Amino acid sequence: MTAQVKITLRRWRDGDLDSLLRYANNRAIWLNLRDRFPHPYTRGDAEGWIALCKSEQEPALQFAIELDGEAIGGVGLENLDDVYRMTADIGYWVAEPFWGRGIATAAVIETTAYAFARFPFERIQAMVFGWNQRSARVLEKAGYALEGTFRNSIFKDGRLTDSLVYARLRT
Repeated sequence: MTAQVKITLRRWRDGDLDSLLRYANNRAIWLNLRDRFPHPYTRGDAEGWIALCKSEQEPALQFAIELDGEAIGGVGLENLDDVYRMTADIGYWVAEPFWGRGIATAAVIETTAYAFARFPFERIQAMVFGWNQRSARVLEKAGYALEGTFRNSIFKDGRLTDSLVYARLRT
């Protein structure tokens, strides 16, 4: 049995600029995230992201994943609106050198607990690219259930793929 990894989820801060730039500027990260996550990831992108997160009101929705004093990824929630206002999307990424260590799973578990404790969400969901079985496994280990597949719903990097819809309910 593998021991639980010790991470800290915290607000992004100016001191994270270099590690964010180093780890986020990676095509392997970009391939599994929405296009609003840029590639290449520039210093301006990193500065803009940190400034946006620092301006976020409490309770926060975006967090750096810290391991051994360094920001090595991010996890966040996005409130949906209108008739979906009781639902949030969760998204996450971990720097490639840290893959396979349970870090994403720990971050998703902690963020999900935080979201249900601090917000009136009844549902937290994630859309996983059909080719990203590692991310699907992260969600399954974090207690999310596969609810369905949206066929040919994602177009990324010139390829069409399915979207796997995972969710976890408050009750």
